[in-house]
Amino acid sequence: MSTIAETARRGQARRRASIDGWRWGGRIFLVFMLLYTALPMIWMLITSIKSGFAAMQFPPQWWPDQPTLASYQKLLDPQNSVGQDFLRFFWNSLFVSTATTILSVIVAVPAAYAFSRFTFPGRNFLFFAVLLRNMFPAVIFLVPLFILMRAIGLVNTHGSLILTYLTFGLPLAIWLLKGFYDNIPVQLEQAARIDGATRFQAFILIVMPLSTPGIIATAIYSFIGAWNEYIYAYTFLSKNEQLTLPVGIQRFFSENTTDFPGLMAASFMMSVPVVVLFLVLQRYFVRALTEGAVKH
Repeated sequence: MSTIAETARRGQARRRASIDGWRWGGRIFLVFMLLYTALPMIWMLITSIKSGFAAMQFPPQWWPDQPTLASYQKLLDPQNSVGQDFLRFFWNSLFVSTATTILSVIVAVPAAYAFSRFTFPGRNFLFFAVLLRNMFPAVIFLVPLFILMRAIGLVNTHGSLILTYLTFGLPLAIWLLKGFYDNIPVQLEQAARIDGATRFQAFILIVMPLSTPGIIATAIYSFIGAWNEYIYAYTFLSKNEQLTLPVGIQRFFSENTTDFPGLMAASFMMSVPVVVLFLVLQRYFVRALTEGAVKH
């Protein structure tokens, strides 16, 4: 008996050691990924507080001897041309991203609900046809969409970007929300209907509050996609007053020199809204992904 008990204890010890090994491996991997993602942001921030000369030094200065916020002051000062342009680009990006987010939610919510709750001819085919666009890289649609926008007079307007971003963002938004609606029991709506509510009232009063995490996740996805997009903004917009941030920060590049501190300051400030938005709402995003992927 003692031999059997000793063997069992050794087996349990080996299993615990194996589990601990996997845990430590996972922790090391997470630390590595944290450094991999955080170090570029840290270096960008450090470079943004350097002078132009310090930013070009080799070997590089890991921390400047005389940190300065001159680049941020220049960007946020509406009295100089650089500050005026940066603030205009910032508000352009904010307008386009916000409009795209609102329209994505307005369209994706009823579309996803219809795919989840209603049965109609060609339902499955239409649902997968919506996702078909995501099988192709976005650049394939660049020329056709430019020709279309030129034909309807939307080139050099923010409307061309909003419509284009809706085209790219809606498939995943609808798919994400449909998975979320599938996990909301239909019996809740039926109970509301029995109590005298219409289908629309049941949707607004019962389904919408329960689907808030999915709607927030869809909004985050749409906003980040529109905020960071470069290729279509570069192609559709040529007027300086219409440019968005990803295109506008090219101003810091010139033929003979590059203002690296200014470029890093602009890039860091461009990253801040997205990072803050995700950090504040990440729990809704993770919840929507998990609940939309698991069938209860």
